[in-house]
Amino acid sequence: MAFLGRNKEQIAEHDAEPLHNGKLLSVINVEREFQVGGSSLKVLKGLNMELKPKQLVMLKGRSGSGKTTLLNCLGGLDTPTRGEIWFGGRRFDEMSDDKRTLVRRKEMGFIFQAFALMPLLSAWENVELSLRMAGTSRSLWKERVAHCLELVGLEKRMHHRPFELSGGEQQRVAIAKAIAHQPILLLADEPTAELDSNMSAQIMAVFQNIIRTEQVSICMTTHDPTILEVADHVYEMVDGKFI
Repeated sequence: MAFLGRNKEQIAEHDAEPLHNGKLLSVINVEREFQVGGSSLKVLKGLNMELKPKQLVMLKGRSGSGKTTLLNCLGGLDTPTRGEIWFGGRRFDEMSDDKRTLVRRKEMGFIFQAFALMPLLSAWENVELSLRMAGTSRSLWKERVAHCLELVGLEKRMHHRPFELSGGEQQRVAIAKAIAHQPILLLADEPTAELDSNMSAQIMAVFQNIIRTEQVSICMTTHDPTILEVADHVYEMVDGKFI
């Protein structure tokens, strides 16, 4: 059962990098501008935030408030125009594209509003694909896939394809897929937006469970006020700023 928790190699690799002031993730005076029709559009306006290990942090705001732009910067899919982003003790925004890609592949997991599952693959095969892409040893796949699907409560639905699953079940497969390679940070963009209130509550319970069992931190965007109470911290965004 060596692969069910974070393995020694991963612990050593992460612990070799001291956290930035005890924070897993730090955002310092981050701004993001885009050039639109010859003029500059400022989408993020001097943001400061932090995420400690094993925390659930939510970015709350209406559509267009800048939540997804910030999440893209946190995940290294975009870089800020000004300011700093520190991840695991490293200046993440100054890394090369190749280095950021490597960090994402090994240490981050992504969960999307539209689930992002391969429609012709079963739940098992979708999670297995994540391990294949991460370069995980084939000998570890079976044990890890089973563990992740059991962790999100899908042990009886492992061999169903997405169209045979409810929206809540599809999102749980997406979560299992995101944690399969044992990241230390999950970034989730509106993970409950397509779900009803009951399914949303189930997903938040899954998040709380994997924070405890997988020692992972989660940063997610939302505009759903009913789930905010489970967060360790909520940052409310309006027009590119925290209020």
